[in-house]
Order: sequence, then structure tokens, then C-alpha cells
Amino acid sequence: MAKVNDLRSAIEYLKTIPGQFVETDVEVDPEAELSGVYRYVGAGGTVRRPTRVDGPAMLFKNIKGHPGASVVIGMMASRERVARLFGCGKEELGHLVQKCAAAPIDPIVSDEPAPVQEIVHRAEDEDFDLFRLIPAPTNTPYDAGPYITLGMCYATHPDTGLSDVTIHRMCIQSKDELSIFLQPGSRHIGAMAERATELGQPLPISVSIGVDPAISVTSCFEPPTTPLGFNELSIAGALRGEPVRLVKCISVDECAIANAEYVIEGEILPGSNNVIEDQNSHTGFAMPEFPGYNGPASRECWLLRVKAVTHRRNPIMQTCIGPSEEHVNMAGIPTEASILGMIDKALPGKVVNCCAHRSGGGKYLAVLQCRKTVHTDEGKQRQAALLAFSAFPELKHVILVDEDVDIFDTDDVLWAMNTRFQGDRDIITIPGVRCHPLDPSSNPAYTDSIRDTGISTKTIFDCTVPFDLREHFERAPFLEVDPAKWVPELFE
Repeated sequence: MAKVNDLRSAIEYLKTIPGQFVETDVEVDPEAELSGVYRYVGAGGTVRRPTRVDGPAMLFKNIKGHPGASVVIGMMASRERVARLFGCGKEELGHLVQKCAAAPIDPIVSDEPAPVQEIVHRAEDEDFDLFRLIPAPTNTPYDAGPYITLGMCYATHPDTGLSDVTIHRMCIQSKDELSIFLQPGSRHIGAMAERATELGQPLPISVSIGVDPAISVTSCFEPPTTPLGFNELSIAGALRGEPVRLVKCISVDECAIANAEYVIEGEILPGSNNVIEDQNSHTGFAMPEFPGYNGPASRECWLLRVKAVTHRRNPIMQTCIGPSEEHVNMAGIPTEASILGMIDKALPGKVVNCCAHRSGGGKYLAVLQCRKTVHTDEGKQRQAALLAFSAFPELKHVILVDEDVDIFDTDDVLWAMNTRFQGDRDIITIPGVRCHPLDPSSNPAYTDSIRDTGISTKTIFDCTVPFDLREHFERAPFLEVDPAKWVPELFE
């Protein structure tokens, strides 16, 4: 595999693999048209059908209103593609990333010239305008505005001096302002902004766009695997075997990813968490979110005042459709890693693998492949499910299956549910637990058993065979052969 350490090397590598990358010179409008095209090319995930699952990544080289810039989408919209970019099998992704989280390599600040600072635009420049500088798409005609969906937000806690990177949705609101949605209590930069407000000071922040896919994926880790003060860039460093290189910003006291395509530098203003997200469009919507629905526009976004934008020559804007398979993989692979890491500590060897399923956007549904070798293992599969809920609090459903079930094949998982599951004895419910506010059924209007938006009934579906009945559930055996002898073109 070629060395991948930034977006451009990742693109060049994918170009060498048939079916993984396409590009077009046909002009495309970033306002809804670009995402509308990619919906059919390879969005997948929870996007409204028809859509294509596991289609190629796509580079749009002719962006209306943005000469010299291009936009890439879908870099991580295929589990196989992410695995190739990470140098492992697609079933091994959760295990690989979990190992990297356990052996991090911290980023370094470099004094070498940074590719991302080749071109500099300062907010005081007469022609400075984010709408012109950043080819940020809208996902649908109902979006609040142009969104930055793959911006690596990097900031430092005012008290501890410890830095962190996370991804947040950001909407361009004016020539030098972004709204940034920081879900209360869920992400580290939100805690930093709240503390800066208590101190009456702005929070310096950089937003790096167009980075190595290793950074995009590992930036999506959440507590408890990466607690406040844990820099997720160190996981990307472990994955690549070398530190992520940072560079000092030119206009604020913060660092950014040196080999990004764009960096937006600015400050989150203290006490500014009252920005109306759709103040320009008045549609009532933000953008499509990972569950597959248009998210409501927030009235509690923070204001990010931009001081400068730097970028490479002929920069490549990277974007993502909110409900696409790309989100599934970015959110789901860290989810799998977190679950595997916690279960392996408490029940070593009892869970073989984990799949954060695309139907839950990589967050709501996990399928656990369980191993029972002795009679005392009976019941441990349900303990594993409880640990999964602890490892990833936004998880809503867990499906438990045996070792002989392919957890990455939905048909096989549903086969287990249909032949190894009885609703009156194999469903375990835990009502009244905080989950995720974007689930539209997690609302008091849906059922009076829900006290507040974001509360759910977490549910375990135990589709494993009782240990004492295992002999009655053996799958039909077939003769083991090498099929390539008969149809080599299918098994190259």
C-alpha cells in the first residue's frame, strides 16, 4: 500500500483501485446539486432510497462560483475503502482502531512550512468573504446554509492546557462568522467554550478541512474511551505510526493540522450560545442528520468569529452528507473500538467482534458476536450488552448473536433473529435512559413513558443459542472446496 498521510495521498491511492474513485469536470452547483448527485453515486447509509451503498468516492473539479477549488465527497463512504486506507481487513477495523487508542502517539508542533498556509486570507482584507473562499455545500434545498461537515475543530482547555479535536456542524452565517453547534455536555470543545465563557474570554479555535482519513475517523471518539483532555489526534498518530504534524495558526493562539487543505482560524465568542442556525434561510431546518431526517435548526449555536482562512494552492474541500455511509463509518468504527475495548477488559474473549450497523448511523445499533465455550458463559452475552451501553452512551439497541453469524451481513443477523429468538424471553429493556436527542422517537410526544427529549428505552435482543441447546442449532455443513478452481474471475 502507498503511504497515506493526507487527503491528497489518500486520493491518489484510491485512484489505483478499480471502482473506488471517480471524478468529473462537469460544473456542479454546491447548493444542493452536488449532494444530490452523490446521493445516487455512493451516499448509502440512512439516505432516502434510491441511493447506492458502497459506491466510489467522487471528486467534483468544476465548482460553480469557486474557480480553482474542487470538492471531494465519500472518501469514507465504504467500509472496504476505509479498511484499504488503514491497511487492514474490513472486519478488523474496530479491533485495529481500539489498539491504536490504547497506544497513542501524541501530535507534534512543527516549525517547517505548512502546506495549508501556502495561501493566506485575513479577515481585515477588503475582499474577505467566507461564502467566496469556502466552497461549502448545502445538502438539501432546505438547509440553513452552506455547511462545513468535515471540519476538524481543534482547541485547548483554558485551565488545563490540554487540547482536543472533534467534528461539529458549522454553518456559514456571514462573511466572517460561522455558527457552530456544540451539543451540551457531549463533546470536549463544548466544555472548553463553556469554561471560557465563565472566564469571560473567547476560545481560540482552528478548523482543519481536508485531512488524512485516519484523522477524520479517530476524531469521532467519545468518552469514556477518550475523556476530557485526551487528544484524539494521538490515535491517528498510532494508526499511521508517526505523529500528526501541527502548525501554529497565524491569527490566533492555537494550532492546526499542517497538511490539511483549508484551515479556518477564529474564536468562539464567550456567552454567544444563542445563535439561530437558520437566521438567513428561515427554513426551520439545519441539515440532514445521521438518523436520516432533516435536523431542526438550533437556536443555541455558538458564534465563531473568523480571523483568517489559509489553504493550499488549488485546495480540495472535503464534505460529507449527514446521513450517508461516510458518517456511519466515521462514527461507527470508533463506536466498535470503544465497545470492544471495554468488553475485553471485563469479559476477555467473550465477544469476538462488534458491528456498529449502518441503519443506526453508526451510533444507535450494535451487533455483538458472542462466544460461549462453557456453561458458565450463559448470561455473559447479556453482561456484554450492558457494557456496550456503558462504553458508548448514545447506543440504543444491541443485538447479540453467536460466533457462526456474520455480523456484517444483515441477512445473517436477521436469520439469527428469526431462528434463535423469542420475543417473550429474549428482549431485555432498560427504560428511561439518556440516549441521543436526534432520534425523533425519543420525545415525550411519541410516548408518555419518555420524560424528556433524548431519553430512550435501551433494548437488548438476545439472538444467541442457549448453551445447553447448542447441539440443536448447528448450521447445515457443506463440503469445503476452493471455488476459484471453477470460477477464478469471482475469487481473484
